[in-house]
Amino acid sequence: MSNFKYLKISKSKKLRYLSNNKNSNLSIVFLHGFMSDIEGDKPKNFLKYCKKRKLGFLAIEYSGHGRSSGKFTRSNISKWTEEVRISIKKIIKKKNFILIGSSMGSWLSLNQFKYFNNQIKGFLGIGSAPEFLEHLMWKKFSNKIKKEIIQKGIYQLKHGEYVYPITHQLIKDGRKNKVLHNKYKIIIPVTMIHGSKDEVVPITYSKKILKIFNKAKKKILVIKNGDHSLSNKFSLKKINKELDKIVFHQD
Repeated sequence: MSNFKYLKISKSKKLRYLSNNKNSNLSIVFLHGFMSDIEGDKPKNFLKYCKKRKLGFLAIEYSGHGRSSGKFTRSNISKWTEEVRISIKKIIKKKNFILIGSSMGSWLSLNQFKYFNNQIKGFLGIGSAPEFLEHLMWKKFSNKIKKEIIQKGIYQLKHGEYVYPITHQLIKDGRKNKVLHNKYKIIIPVTMIHGSKDEVVPITYSKKILKIFNKAKKKILVIKNGDHSLSNKFSLKKINKELDKIVFHQD
């Protein structure tokens, strides 16, 4: 994809991003998952979706991910949240946008409401994983793994064919970014989409997000036999259909 650009956010840090059609009054902002990037099927799908509907689009690749600068092991939720905030401020500016968060991207999305409350016109979560570092990692780790993280500062977590370097600072920072006890009074459409066969993040996390939006127009869609990534054609078609409902709710 030749649409990749780089945004310099400090002297030593530049983030890779995908964007389109900055003239539109409404944009879609896509935030990817933990150790993912913006080269997957979901960013491609949403870029195409926005081009077709003449909407603005922005997908941000956080530091330590993909081809953005920075070391993954030095990054955390606070830093990635701040990078998203800066990117939206510089690229979307004062325009309205709809957030799409995939897995960890939903956690980073929830952190944006304190900055852009008036500009956010909808939120769609895909296999959402807020607070996953504490509940889905730390609390499930054996005492041996916890000890290694505390003593060495890092543990190489093997999951399938991937290895995730989990640092102590990442776990500790996650605890500073609790969102599941917040109350969001914003009146917008909030749709959570989850695969029925998601073996990474339980559906309860999507339900927990809906609970914290008091006044939103809430909905959960469970995709039968869907996995965690929901990147196949069938899932993306369903996601686009739900996104249409949020987008055209604005008009």
